[in-house]
Amino acid sequence: MSDKVLIIGGSRGIGAEAVRRFAREGWKVAFTYHRSEKEADELRQETGATPIRCDVKFSNSVKIAVDKAYEVLGGVDCLICNAAVSDINLITDIGDERWEEIINTNLNGVYYAIEHCLPAMISRHEGSIITVSSMWGQVGASCEVAYSAAKAGVIGLTKALAKEVGPSGIRVNSISPGMIDTEMNAHIDADIVAEIADETPLGRIGKVEDVVSAMLFLASKESSFITGQVIGVNGGLVI
Repeated sequence: MSDKVLIIGGSRGIGAEAVRRFAREGWKVAFTYHRSEKEADELRQETGATPIRCDVKFSNSVKIAVDKAYEVLGGVDCLICNAAVSDINLITDIGDERWEEIINTNLNGVYYAIEHCLPAMISRHEGSIITVSSMWGQVGASCEVAYSAAKAGVIGLTKALAKEVGPSGIRVNSISPGMIDTEMNAHIDADIVAEIADETPLGRIGKVEDVVSAMLFLASKESSFITGQVIGVNGGLVI
């Protein structure tokens, strides 16, 4: 019987690569998307995974998506919380509406997914939850205060939850990517990307495959004694 994974935010970038890799490894996969319907359908055709429309800013939308995933998969062994938005702005220019969108998507959305997935995991006394934070949640980024704050919150949530649900047999870990070659980072000036690569001990920016390989490890039984950890996939930029 195949393991089952629900990937929150799986239609593009790191999430889409996770859908592909988990499917290739024999997992049954469901993933959520918000606006990227075309990409989600193409991914469904490519991988056989089940796309589910969801706006992670709203608890009820997430509950409907989680219920649908449990229905089509027959359960969830691993939950990956990957949905995120970013913004580059001075804190004085963000504005309340954009601040709330970033916090609601990047932090509250993680809480909602866990809230609705956790009871079944607790009843089975097993499961792996993987959150996706960021190196900026560890060290902060100028002009990315909202994003940094939300991702720092994800790290705190991960560590606290690992302590809370460890006795129930559930592992909770976070992957903290550095600069990764994704659509989210496509707007960053090439000179800045080259500068970050030069400052990175391994001498390059990351690929989506680098992040997904860590996801596969944390989802597997190979990491059965690892919980509450923040795994930096950043080439050594943040140590």
